[in-house]
Amino acid sequence: MPFGVFLCYNSSVMPREIRVAIETLGCKLNQAESETLARQLAAAGCQIVGVNEKTDAFILNTCTVTHIADRKCRQSLRAARRNNPNALIVATGCYANCSESELWGIPDIDLILKNKDKDSLSQIVAQRLGASSPAGMTETGLRTRAFIKAQDGCNRRCAYCIVPMVRGREKSLPSDVVMAEIQARVADDYKEVVLTGTEVGSYSSDGLNIKGLLRRILAETKIERLRVSSLQPYEITPELLALWKNSRLCPHFHISLQSGADVVLNHMKRGYSTSEFEKALKKIRETLPEAATTTDVIVGFPGETDAEFQQTVDFCRRVGFARIHVFAFSPRPGTAAADMTGQVDARIKKERSAKMLALAKESAAEFRCAFLGRTLTVLWEQKSNAGVWSGYTSNYIRIYTRSERNLTNVLTETRLVKLYRDGVWGEPMNPEENK
Repeated sequence: MPFGVFLCYNSSVMPREIRVAIETLGCKLNQAESETLARQLAAAGCQIVGVNEKTDAFILNTCTVTHIADRKCRQSLRAARRNNPNALIVATGCYANCSESELWGIPDIDLILKNKDKDSLSQIVAQRLGASSPAGMTETGLRTRAFIKAQDGCNRRCAYCIVPMVRGREKSLPSDVVMAEIQARVADDYKEVVLTGTEVGSYSSDGLNIKGLLRRILAETKIERLRVSSLQPYEITPELLALWKNSRLCPHFHISLQSGADVVLNHMKRGYSTSEFEKALKKIRETLPEAATTTDVIVGFPGETDAEFQQTVDFCRRVGFARIHVFAFSPRPGTAAADMTGQVDARIKKERSAKMLALAKESAAEFRCAFLGRTLTVLWEQKSNAGVWSGYTSNYIRIYTRSERNLTNVLTETRLVKLYRDGVWGEPMNPEENK
């Protein structure tokens, strides 16, 4: 998933005078919150447009997971003001939560709302713009995957992570609220929902844990694909994996490793060892041999030696991942790691990032190669300007093809024929006969 996500609905159905653009940086939870915001603003009479269009208001849902994320936030806000001199410029999200004074240093920002105020953001913006709810407002646009927020916050305090400070302690949405959101997306013809949260595996509400919530979704909705955004290794149990007997659950598990060296994991306060992590992978692969396991790795954590970095490389190569997201350590203010001794030189972090990214590319290609010649179901999402369609298998392989048919939001059986870009080139099998 790209770092920046732009929400845009087809504006040709019913033109509106009040135009709002929403740009989202960061995690799937941010994406879920931005989707909710867009629906609320559309219901209030606003026309949701792309970030490159002229707009009356620009809302940036920010991220602060690294200093690079901070910089992208500032760049986006400055660009929004240049492109829309008279627009209402709004910053919300995690960077707004922890660095409000920095944001106010950017000329002409009109409004900053912290995470705790996100629920009132649509009302505040609509009122500032003078929007009123029109009869028969129709929201249209690209519908394939919807991000559904089930949980927020984190009770853990990993040494490098600022998220608990900007998201607060864990809290779960009532299951009825989650169900209503999913039912609404099914009614809107979404084929897939991604259940999201800061720590979605720790979901707890109405007497339901994550297993109970998944059971309820599968039993009470007709969503064709259900994907879980991320889990912790200690949450991978036989009871949880048994739910994947239902083919509507996507066999894709994102489990953050962060380091393949136990010494570094201990300094990070991750709460598991490499042995425990590998046992979780083994459980998944024994139960679901075709599952994709994806992960995150931080290089250059304070005190990480060359030998410890090599342990991470060796671990990742040995266990194999469908995708590895690589981050160079970035000290976040207020975290324990920011004040640790042994900060790694920027040059070394860059070198380690390059080496890990090369391994990530190799590992991803190896995973995709295992499926060449196979026929898998693909949910097609969009067509590029070059006329190439792209979509995803349930185990998160990106598939490309050419077709004269409109494949948007169509599920087809597709034969995987060759590696292509960051995915695989596929040949849909009689798409008119598929869903």
